[in-house]
This record gives sequence, C-alpha cells and structure tokens, in this order.
Amino acid sequence: VQLQAYGGGLVQAGGSLRLSCAASGRTFSSYGMGWFRQAPGKEREFVASISWSGGSTYYADSVKGRFTISRDNAKNTVYLQMSSLKPEDTAVYYCAAATGIAISQKRTYNYWGQGTQVTVSS
Repeated sequence: VQLQAYGGGLVQAGGSLRLSCAASGRTFSSYGMGWFRQAPGKEREFVASISWSGGSTYYADSVKGRFTISRDNAKNTVYLQMSSLKPEDTAVYYCAAATGIAISQKRTYNYWGQGTQVTVSS
C-alpha cells in the first residue's frame, strides 16, 4: 500500500489542523493505521492509531483529549484532527499502515508515508 499524507502547515498555538492520509490499493480496510511524528533531533514517536474497523483507537498521553484519529474506509483515508495545538507538537507527521495488531508500537508498521510538516508558533 502507498500512503500520501497532507494537510500540515503553520498554525498558532491553540489552533487546529486536520491531517489526512490517502492510501492506494483495495485492501486499506484490512490495515490498522497510525500517525507518528518526529521533531528535529528526536526519535519518531507514536501519536495515535486506529484499528481496521475504526472500533478501537489509541493515543499517546501527550495528545489525549486534543487529537482525534478517524478513518473512512470508503475513501481509503485516515485523518488526524488536531486541536489546542502547542509549540511542542511541531514535527513532521507520518502516517503508517500495519498488518499486525499491536498498533501503538512503531515496529508493527509495514508501510510509511512521506510525512507532512506541522509547525506551531507560540
């Protein structure tokens, strides 16, 4: 599966953005999907994930209550709605697809998109 993330940009602290990730292929609905981020000089970290059906979601503690992951299997797209953004949310955001079930763990993911930059100014 090929993944294309978009929707990043520059936003002021307290603002909102919605990231989208479009997937190619007819088997999108069989993948767990996740969002990760990587800030300069830091390792790529887990942000949020959603099961193939959308019935289960997981979040990093740092984004709980502010970010919401969702998916539309008919459109082969996963979303990340980000609200109450903070400067520390600044990073390149990546979407990824997993065939395994441990979808809060980076090692589970088989396919990665190219990333979209999110910059939050103070």
